[in-house]
Amino acid sequence: MVAFLESVTGDPQVVARRLADREVLLADGSVVDRETAYLPGGLVFLYRDVPDEIEVPGEIHILYRDDNIVVVDKPPFMATMPRGSHVVQTAVVQLRRKYGLEDIAPAHRLDRLTSGVLLLTLRPQARRAYQELFARQQVAKEYQATAPLMDRLMPLRIENRLERVRGDHRTRIVAGEPNAVTDVDVVGVADGLAQYRLMPSTGKTHQLRAHLAGEGAPIVGDPLYGTQAGPGDDFTRPLQLLAHRLAFIDPINGEPREFVAQRQLMTLAEASTAASA
Repeated sequence: MVAFLESVTGDPQVVARRLADREVLLADGSVVDRETAYLPGGLVFLYRDVPDEIEVPGEIHILYRDDNIVVVDKPPFMATMPRGSHVVQTAVVQLRRKYGLEDIAPAHRLDRLTSGVLLLTLRPQARRAYQELFARQQVAKEYQATAPLMDRLMPLRIENRLERVRGDHRTRIVAGEPNAVTDVDVVGVADGLAQYRLMPSTGKTHQLRAHLAGEGAPIVGDPLYGTQAGPGDDFTRPLQLLAHRLAFIDPINGEPREFVAQRQLMTLAEASTAASA
């Protein structure tokens, strides 16, 4: 694999540095070393240097850790794992460097703009068991979001088909058999805004953001689906979407697990001010 990477990049020094930092990964999160065999048709991730990467405000809080997993409370604007221009400022790289967690890999992903509970595995032997929990939809997920109050009877189930088109960053609601389901309820109302409890039973990309926007209630601070959509990271206006809770039966020891975020969304009054700014 190393010979392949050196031939593609033409830069053995960069490859060697990334290998030493354990930042070259296979698709399953396994760390590549000089003994890793070339895998025809496989995926390997080697990220270019990003000298001007902007530091993401906020810290990653560890909620729980054992021999197999670490559960953290991720700040908004931080990607789960390296991609594109986001390398160092990602949860995987930050945790690997700060705590020496060399084999850390995510069991699932949160959108970069979404904050809250994120579960990562610490041992390659345990990785598949936890990833399959999410793949098989055996994890109860609860989110909180702030958005305009819908003129809809609550609780509400949103059920439709979501698809992404190459070249378009947004997930689109299209005709066809439903592949995305979100249960929605209101837990607070003020100033024309509502705080929603969102319980997705599927995990499509941008599902919650697309579902609320499709109901005419884009989440406050959403630069992609909102009415004031824009390109940048405005750290003063984080997306008001929080992965509040994860619950599941541990696949290793059979114990029930529940993790709740320490972070909180803005109050509705604060969100109202931010939305009108």
